[in-house]
Amino acid sequence: MSKGKVLVLHGPNLNLLGTRQPEIYGHQTLADIDNALREHALLEEWDINTLQSNHEGELIDAIHAARLDGSDAIIINPAAYTHTSVAILDALNAFDGKVIEVHLSNVHKRESFRHHSYVSLRADGVIAGLGSQGYHAALDALIREN
Repeated sequence: MSKGKVLVLHGPNLNLLGTRQPEIYGHQTLADIDNALREHALLEEWDINTLQSNHEGELIDAIHAARLDGSDAIIINPAAYTHTSVAILDALNAFDGKVIEVHLSNVHKRESFRHHSYVSLRADGVIAGLGSQGYHAALDALIREN
């Protein structure tokens, strides 16, 4: 029996990690990040599901499903949807568990349009600029809280 269940959502273009702008996003692939998170969760006896999508509706559907499948929390890197998606914000507002927003890069050191996040209006915590370690910090925070 698991101690908790978390959904990890990766937004658009994150499927290109490792090859897309590695000077900003690093050299790890999304599969590397997800595999490390699965190992981390397994050691802590947590269930973890991961999903990457370039489609806003698919991310929203996953958030809706998390409301019903026993998920305790969502870790989300909404990527470009961070700055544009009221729809993702609305879906997260309908989720009763914890929400942690993660960004690989420090969005506050980048273009000014990246400084605003709709998702942050719902997030219980925000981690930016730690690379893939931000996902682990988010998972640790959830584990330590429960």
